[in-house]
Amino acid sequence: MLLYPAGFSFASLKSDLSKAMSQDGASQFQEVIRQELELSVKKELDKILTTASSHEFEHTKKDLDGFRKLFHRFLQEKGPSVDWGKIQRPPEDSIQPYEKIKARGLPDNISSVLNKLVVVKLNGGLGTSMGCKGPKSLIGVRNENTFLDLTVQQIEHLNKTYNTDVPLVLMNSFNTDEDTKKILQKYNHCRVKIYTFNQSRYPRINKESLLPVAKDVSYSGENTEAWYPPGHGDIYASFYNSGLLDTFIGEGKEYIFVSNIDNLGATVDLYILNHLMNPPNGKRCEFVMEVTNKTRADVKGGTLTQYEGKLRLVEIAQVPKAHVDEFKSVSKFKIFNTNNLWISLAAVKRLQEQNAIDMEIIVNAKTLDGGLNVIQLETAVGAAIKSFENSLGINVPRSRFLPVKTTSDLLLVMSNLYSLNAGSLTMSEKREFPTVPLVKLGSSFTKVQDYLRRFESIPDMLELDHLTVSGDVTFGKNVSLKGTVIIIANHGDRIDIPPGAVLENKIVSGNLRILDH
Repeated sequence: MLLYPAGFSFASLKSDLSKAMSQDGASQFQEVIRQELELSVKKELDKILTTASSHEFEHTKKDLDGFRKLFHRFLQEKGPSVDWGKIQRPPEDSIQPYEKIKARGLPDNISSVLNKLVVVKLNGGLGTSMGCKGPKSLIGVRNENTFLDLTVQQIEHLNKTYNTDVPLVLMNSFNTDEDTKKILQKYNHCRVKIYTFNQSRYPRINKESLLPVAKDVSYSGENTEAWYPPGHGDIYASFYNSGLLDTFIGEGKEYIFVSNIDNLGATVDLYILNHLMNPPNGKRCEFVMEVTNKTRADVKGGTLTQYEGKLRLVEIAQVPKAHVDEFKSVSKFKIFNTNNLWISLAAVKRLQEQNAIDMEIIVNAKTLDGGLNVIQLETAVGAAIKSFENSLGINVPRSRFLPVKTTSDLLLVMSNLYSLNAGSLTMSEKREFPTVPLVKLGSSFTKVQDYLRRFESIPDMLELDHLTVSGDVTFGKNVSLKGTVIIIANHGDRIDIPPGAVLENKIVSGNLRILDH
């Protein structure tokens, strides 16, 4: 289907089209349409730029230039971005087991190795999916500590223990920047230097016309929904443009450790860092991706493959429909990307200056509050792995992947399954097996506020395998859950689990019958 931009004129294209149809038919016609569309988008972006004040002009121009490049690629690329026939399993040595990395031990000079590191947390997301306003990183997750508190505690502990100066960098979005900066004052006396930079701000585009929805640079009032942060793949350009990349290289830093701020398992791992700085074969990796074994809950996660002789991250959105089930197969694709990444600063600088960082475009469709259908073009940070030299996957324990995306995840990290020490969560030794229970809380628990109201205290979950809760359910104090527990309150019913109750392999249904599972 061809999409025509606003103001599109068949008359102006008449002569071009007559040539196009006589030469190569439809493809020539589409090329003319594409050029017209790019011209229309450029005009719209130029209009938006004229509304920028003098102090915001430069960074707005960089953002809009970045968007134009992405939009140009979006119009050029057709169909799935991978040829399924070329996908191969990665060679054995391209994904190393963590145990092998750890077995090398640590050098005496681990402090000097740590001083080459910068920790970067992706902090662009809001807490809206959990019913919270403001940055997700400011949600309390354990003993009233927020994601950000725990991150600062982890790095401060490193710096004090090893007498080092590992800085923390937050990649904010225009949605999270102001609130995050306000809160940073509370860490002034911590032994961590904290820096921030903003990822780009791109205009959403109308799904029908493919023209920007925004009419000016503001992002309040009518324009609130006109802009979006274009995914964490934007880190390379934004980090470079912020000047921080050059600053850290000037200070002798060599690697960044990048992870999502809501992944509570993504702590600095000294063994991986040592492997990067002191590779056994003498050849340094420019990019390391931590992967971990898939479970049935992770079938949609991006996986590492061998593609045209290089490691490549393949996401489910890139897979042709006929092969989606094969992609989800736990037997064929055994690992998935945790988004814990270790990347060479010098390599980022080189590739950014050569405009050589190649990431697939993710087309994310949205419907705005007013009902307008839009698309936003995004990229993912891990997709750049194929642009770097000597890339490596490391198959890490599941404990390094502990994301909190929902209140079901929040229940796990607040429970006695984990203990907290210097900002790091570790699985309780009292749990007999290393996997976490499968927890599914229903829609009554979606918002953090509602979730907290429904638990007088967090249940004992040390022996829990599976928990499903649906409907209007509350938990009294000191409840213990073991094995498989399913609690379903029918519509209009309410179930109150009494204080001190022990539920082991039980189904609790709407009429309060308790059945053995």
